[in-house]
Amino acid sequence: MTVDLTRLDARDADFSSRLDELLAWDTASDAEIFSTVSDILTRVRLHGDEAVLELTRRFDGIEADSLDELEMSPQTLKAAYEALPADQREALRIAAERIRRYAEHQGLESWEYTEEDGTLLGQQVSPLDRAGLYVPGGKAAYPSSVLMNAIPAKVAGVGELIMVAPTPNGVVNELVLAAAHLAGVDRVFNIGGAQAVAALAYGTETVPPVDKIVGPGNIYVATAKRLVFGTCGIDMIAGPSEILVVCDGNTDPDWIAMDLFSQAEHDEDAQAILVSWDGDFLDRVQQSIERQIEAMPRKAIIHSSLTARGALIRVQDLQQAIEVANHIAPEHLELSVENAREVARSIRHAGAIFMGRYTAEALGDYCAGPNHVLPTSRTARFSSPLGVYDFQKRSSLIGCSARGASELGKVASTLAHGEGLTAHARSAEYRILED
Repeated sequence: MTVDLTRLDARDADFSSRLDELLAWDTASDAEIFSTVSDILTRVRLHGDEAVLELTRRFDGIEADSLDELEMSPQTLKAAYEALPADQREALRIAAERIRRYAEHQGLESWEYTEEDGTLLGQQVSPLDRAGLYVPGGKAAYPSSVLMNAIPAKVAGVGELIMVAPTPNGVVNELVLAAAHLAGVDRVFNIGGAQAVAALAYGTETVPPVDKIVGPGNIYVATAKRLVFGTCGIDMIAGPSEILVVCDGNTDPDWIAMDLFSQAEHDEDAQAILVSWDGDFLDRVQQSIERQIEAMPRKAIIHSSLTARGALIRVQDLQQAIEVANHIAPEHLELSVENAREVARSIRHAGAIFMGRYTAEALGDYCAGPNHVLPTSRTARFSSPLGVYDFQKRSSLIGCSARGASELGKVASTLAHGEGLTAHARSAEYRILED
């Protein structure tokens, strides 16, 4: 099968404009989707359980008289885990253990110090009371996402974790339920779509409102998360999956081709890009792609992804490859080069950096340890992977001594009068000690 990947050369005058055109991705919803989701959110906010049940019947073909019928018991989750084939159960356990161990290194800590005037200043860190986890259902069921989203929340100390996962036409994914059990999810509801996001954000008679919603979903779910932000927090608005591979030409081209496939097979909008200063190597990877794609069960999706948004980019040298990588700011960056750890120190923008020829991005998706919920669409320029810190919040601590209040009061009074805020000034002045 011929795969017409875009070929770019950094030496060309129009390279920058062509690269930006390739990277462009609009995560905004169109007006029709926005209107539909807004209507769903309003209905759930006003009518609670009744609206969620009606929308679940319409979109997922699930009949239920109450949301209680759509809640999975802890016993059901445990049974799903225990019924798994031994190899799947062990793989989930190992992945969960590694994700938890990594997460335990991440948490923010409270701290404080005392000024010379006796004023105590500091930061108090506390977990969210309740978080919601959205998990896609049906064909797009990802137990790995359950582990990646739930375990950091639990490590952070979140009081209650509520998961929603649609089961279109009653199709339940046992691996997802097993992962929920292993990760310690507290409650699971078989609801999905924008109505599930609304239930988590606003609360219903049965589903309690959460402080933050995390987890992937389709455009309707993403739009719903965008619209409820402010009522509760969200993790991010994620775009399609991405991988950028920087290779010096000394890695097996079949490995690199398959690494590109690993993200291209997600969906037609996924983006897979290879950067190298070895033109012959780019040609060999192209040949490997066309040979190996024939054996891929999802070859139609891979083909669409690579032809629409994939690219092979030739640069002058490693330094220019680093510059291109920092401009792209990819979700996943593979550095398939010598001295990869040293090269990684020059990378400023990437969701996750996979160092060395043996570090396939797929390991990060499942079991390496770091979170696979990563910034996409160049947002790695200003955002970070999901982690324990996303389920914690910080409160400032200020405790003035009499002397500290007096000295600070003079400063505050002067600034408050300058802003024309007399009550602010007087409040500070009352604490000023007489000389």
